[in-house]
Amino acid sequence: MQSIIQVENLSKVYKTGFQALKSVSLDIRKGEIFALLGPNGAGKTTLISIICGIVNPTSGRVTADGHDILRDYRQARAKIGLVPQELTTDAFESVWNTVTFSRGLFGKAANPAFIEKILKDLSLWDKKDSRIMRLSGGMKRRVMIAKALAHEPSILFLDEPTAGVDVTLRRDMWNLVRELRANGATIILTTHYIEEAEEMADRVGVINKGELILVEEKATLMKKLGKKRLTLELAEKLDRVPDALAPFNLAIGEGGTTLTYSYDTNAERTGITRLLQGLSEAGIRFRDLDTEQSSLEDIFVSLVSG
Repeated sequence: MQSIIQVENLSKVYKTGFQALKSVSLDIRKGEIFALLGPNGAGKTTLISIICGIVNPTSGRVTADGHDILRDYRQARAKIGLVPQELTTDAFESVWNTVTFSRGLFGKAANPAFIEKILKDLSLWDKKDSRIMRLSGGMKRRVMIAKALAHEPSILFLDEPTAGVDVTLRRDMWNLVRELRANGATIILTTHYIEEAEEMADRVGVINKGELILVEEKATLMKKLGKKRLTLELAEKLDRVPDALAPFNLAIGEGGTTLTYSYDTNAERTGITRLLQGLSEAGIRFRDLDTEQSSLEDIFVSLVSG
């Protein structure tokens, strides 16, 4: 599949000596939803800021839809819409004027019908004449999204777009993202709500301490690194796991009424049969059992912690 963003050996070292990015290379495919995940301070915002031309790299190269972000800044930036974490906009202007002005900044001809559609898609139409300063935090976030879309970019960056907003905005925004992707746009998002990435993303990248440690198709990642958990509801309280069952690395639940066994779904043998036999030999009876697939959040936590 054709790449629309190419990042080659990108590094960023600030004047303090702090290295925010370390030789990051990444290709983002045209028309995909790409989730960039990482803990606070991992380098997510720095990477996005460099791609969007806000921060200069120390070394490396970035192209957006074939345009070098340093040499062809205007052409590259015109392809990109950015919804930053911070709510920065003109507090005294109306919603309509703010979004319309953003379109004009990129040299786009006036298109009131398009601006109207964006505002309606984001449930902002009834606020179009309101000053930004009078809007709630969630409404201001909607305005930031509308501004990013005003010049019809083919690449959209969403940097923690749902932080601190209500469920209604999340639903509206993700519906809009799906519509944009269906129309050929490329979406790159960062989020602390990893369940959103699990639901929305085609591919996932994990960055930690300035290094890109993994890029993978979401389905492949879940299959390769995902585990299943078998939880047994015990008939009687258990104080400790018998030594004979130590190889299974069982976890006793709070109160000693459950045992949890994690296993690799891709392994030739899961070990469940041997576990059940071992429980029987140890005289441990259970009332019920349940299985659960590990989530993308579980995988993410294991990656950045180990």
